[in-house]
Amino acid sequence: MQRIFAIAWLTWKAALRFKLFLVIAALLILAVVGLPLVIKDDGTAQGFTQIILTYTLSAITALLGLSTLWLACGTLARDIEECQIQVVATKPIARWQIWLGKWLGIVSLNAVLLVISGACVFGLLQWRAGKLPAPEQKILHEQILVARGSAKEPVNPAEIEAETEQVLQERLKSSPVEKVDRLEVKRQIREQVKAARQIVPPSYQRTWEIDLGFAKNYLKGKPLQLRVKFNSAQKSASGTFVALWQIGVPEKTKFWRSEPMSLAPDTDTSHAVHEFEIPPDLFDANGLLTITFANPNQTALLFPIEDGLEVLYPEGGFALNFARGLGIIFCWMALLAALGLMAASFLSFPVATFFALAMLLVALSSSTLAESVESGSVAAGNEETGQAGHSVADIVLIPAFRGVLAIISLVKNYSPIDALSTGRSITWGELGLAFAQIVLLVGGGFAAAGIIFFNRRELATAQGTQ
Repeated sequence: MQRIFAIAWLTWKAALRFKLFLVIAALLILAVVGLPLVIKDDGTAQGFTQIILTYTLSAITALLGLSTLWLACGTLARDIEECQIQVVATKPIARWQIWLGKWLGIVSLNAVLLVISGACVFGLLQWRAGKLPAPEQKILHEQILVARGSAKEPVNPAEIEAETEQVLQERLKSSPVEKVDRLEVKRQIREQVKAARQIVPPSYQRTWEIDLGFAKNYLKGKPLQLRVKFNSAQKSASGTFVALWQIGVPEKTKFWRSEPMSLAPDTDTSHAVHEFEIPPDLFDANGLLTITFANPNQTALLFPIEDGLEVLYPEGGFALNFARGLGIIFCWMALLAALGLMAASFLSFPVATFFALAMLLVALSSSTLAESVESGSVAAGNEETGQAGHSVADIVLIPAFRGVLAIISLVKNYSPIDALSTGRSITWGELGLAFAQIVLLVGGGFAAAGIIFFNRRELATAQGTQ
């Protein structure tokens, strides 16, 4: 470990010598302090959160991510191209120790920068919160500057797939479909099956049964919040729809019925999500909370399966939750450091940087890959006939895309910025799982590949062959 720490200290010295640490620290502080001054919030808790938390943490992640990739690619590739690595490699130190030492140096550099910028965000958040109107401060401290757990009705993908397959087989008996179009027909049936579980027709009602699990043991006497999002096929004159709620089971639990609420739907131009408080102790002895929505409107309303309705409950304080959120961002930076060093292990500095950025772009474009996998083809479909596209390359590309998406999902399943800006709890278990998946599994894969490439690279002729 002494040799690895020595390489890490040399990486720090190089960053300090070239003023890299000071420049990045200045840019981060400027983004944290300057962005809220340039972009004014609208005086609401939501607007305040969007500026102080969402924008600043996104800016910190972007700046740190790009600087991490640049430094990781440059610190190893430059040493090889300028023949400095040969001096180190001739000493009694293994190449894997050089590689890990540089990674540790970059990661520790990121940790310090993240602590500085995170402390600035937290201090600015507390200072600016005191300037909000009293009602908005109440919303801020009840819905955002907290750590709230979440409970939803479980989604059973296997059950949806089984019902989809059953409907497909029945349809094939009455109207055969070409084999090449079967995937598209199945996709359409799947959407219809999901829609049937999401839509509440006029004058009908929909019931959710949500299990609070272990949380029921410490929620006695504490009010909960419902977070609701829905869509509508038609517009109303007022732009809102009437919602009637009843929670609990009469004669079995405490029972609560709401007054008529006027709620706006979630649209392409307005992402309306509603939160309102409900009385405590409406769940039964097993922690099961029964929620019923009645639709008195003249149009059907659709509650998405994934996030149409969820119950939020207090779970902890904001400060520790904020620290855990920064911990997940730190895991992302550790992964980018491994990616950059892996690229620099066998490529020159410019090519390694381009390669690493291309990999990052693929990860950010995962939605496009997901659409191709869902449709079963990389070719565009025919919009006029509704037929799916087909390509010979699908045989190779679709399985490859599935593998790439599986790896990307290990990293993108965690969204600390969204969680913090909505007052969601980031548990220690989630942080530990993020570290295991992002740093150890995916980052470890990049590290293993990078060390193998670096061990096989001919350093004596590296400068002449690049």
